[in-house]
Amino acid sequence: MKKKVIQDEIDSIKDDLLKLCKKIHDNPELSFREYKASSWIIELLKKHGFEVREGIGGLDTAFKARFKGKKAGPRVVFLAEYDALPEIGHACGHNIIATCSVGAAIGLSKIMDSLEGEVILMGTPAEEGGGGKIILLEQNEFDDVDYALMIHPTSQRSMIGRGGLAATRLTVEFRGRSAHSSTPETGINALSAVISVFNGIDTLRPTFDMKSNINGIITKGGEAPNIIPEYARCDFSVRAKTLTELKALVKKIRQIVDSAQILTGATATINVERLYAERYPNMTLAEAFKKNMEYLGEKIGYPDPNKKIGSSDIGNVTLKIPAIHSYLSIVDNLVNAHSIEFTKASISEKAMEVAIRGAKGLAMTGYDIFSDDGLREKIDKEFQEKVPKIY
Repeated sequence: MKKKVIQDEIDSIKDDLLKLCKKIHDNPELSFREYKASSWIIELLKKHGFEVREGIGGLDTAFKARFKGKKAGPRVVFLAEYDALPEIGHACGHNIIATCSVGAAIGLSKIMDSLEGEVILMGTPAEEGGGGKIILLEQNEFDDVDYALMIHPTSQRSMIGRGGLAATRLTVEFRGRSAHSSTPETGINALSAVISVFNGIDTLRPTFDMKSNINGIITKGGEAPNIIPEYARCDFSVRAKTLTELKALVKKIRQIVDSAQILTGATATINVERLYAERYPNMTLAEAFKKNMEYLGEKIGYPDPNKKIGSSDIGNVTLKIPAIHSYLSIVDNLVNAHSIEFTKASISEKAMEVAIRGAKGLAMTGYDIFSDDGLREKIDKEFQEKVPKIY
């Protein structure tokens, strides 16, 4: 009965939710600059009685919106992402993520007068680069929540239980000394140092774990072919199975950079961004979500263990509290994420249907958490047993 009320409430605000989804898509904003998206979400939440604290964790575009039940109880947070990618906009469908979580929070809030607990919507910027959730974790913004839920759009089949790799981004800058190419011995070639780093990584690549990968580009290599470059830069995406292995991989890169300095005489500066952790999806919670989505007509499967997986800062959240990051398909044919084709798919008619259906499924799962003591016990037990004690 209560789940039917939730569904009806979300249907009643369908137009507002789809308008939000389309506006975010049509106005892509990069990490930490999602001013329009966050303001539109906050405006809608306030309209439905949420108390909103803006600028949480020292981030301008992060916020926490709360709606309390009849008395204290479990605290369920829906996570909203809304940052876009350079050049290709919402090629990861964060407009869908935001809409699902906003719809779920509002839909569930309509029955909170009969429930013990609190429904929360947390706006988490900069998933694509910067690790917004990691910053919010560091600033203790997840200390007052118990369970975290979100979905991610995909072009593969809808699924639960997909993990994620630990990851980071690393930038290396080399400074040398400029010279004319006719007398290269009078200069220090910063580009040669960059090339040496790439060669060093390729030399050590056979020693990497099968789940580990380093991919890099040269972002600055000089001004003209007859000038010895005094400055060069390269950027790397680094992935590993676990945080421990990721740290070891970063250490190897530092050693390679040190060798390049000795070999060329150039001076290096290394910047390592925040470390995204591997992901531990709570399967007890995920199965509850699966059951709700299948009730709504969405067929949900499980990931192929042999397929490669990506990374997200939700992994760091799964180390702190039970969480899910389930996948809902928005396109029938295989379309790569982070492509212009996925940007188009994330505003398609099917994507709009998924945004509403996903909001209902998340809200119904939130209701399960509030109303089922036994389910909470199972979720908590799995979390304690699954997440490694080193965290």
